[in-house]
Amino acid sequence: MLYLSTGSNLGHRKNHLAEAEAEIAKKIGRITRKSRIYETSAWGITDQPSYLNQVLEVETSFTAFDILGKIHQIEQQAGRHRLQKWAARTLDIDILFLNNQIIDTPNLNLPHPHLQDRNFVLVPLCELIPDFQHPILQKKIHELRTNCSDELAVSIYQGY
Repeated sequence: MLYLSTGSNLGHRKNHLAEAEAEIAKKIGRITRKSRIYETSAWGITDQPSYLNQVLEVETSFTAFDILGKIHQIEQQAGRHRLQKWAARTLDIDILFLNNQIIDTPNLNLPHPHLQDRNFVLVPLCELIPDFQHPILQKKIHELRTNCSDELAVSIYQGY
C-alpha cells in the first residue's frame, strides 16, 4: 500500500488538495482511504501562510520511481515551482511509505526520511495506520507520534 502526504498553503488550499486527490486517483491508483484534512503553521520557513495537509492511502502497481515522476507532474499542473526548499506552494505531495520498501538514492528515500519529525504528517498518518511499523525505525506510527519533538499544533480543518 502507498501512503502519500498532500499539502497546500497558497491559493485555494482545499481545492488544491481535492484536485491532487483526483489526479492521484487518475494517474497513480485507487484511493482506498484518506485522513481528515488538518491545518498547521508552516514548517521550516515559518513566515508564510498555514498549510492544509492530508494523508491518502492508495492501491497502486507502480514503482516508487514511477510514482515520484507522476507526483512531480501533478504538482507542476497545480502551479508548483521548486525554487526554494520549504517555500510556500500550491501543492506538495510526498511519498511516505510504499509497503515496507526501503529506498536510499539521491532522488528518492523511502520511507520519507523526516516523517517521524513532523506532526503534520504523523497526526493524519496515525489516523489511518497507527499500528503500522516503520521499516527502518522499527516503531509503530502511534509511538513515533507520541515521541515526536515537533511543537507545531495540528488541528482538524474547520473551513469550507
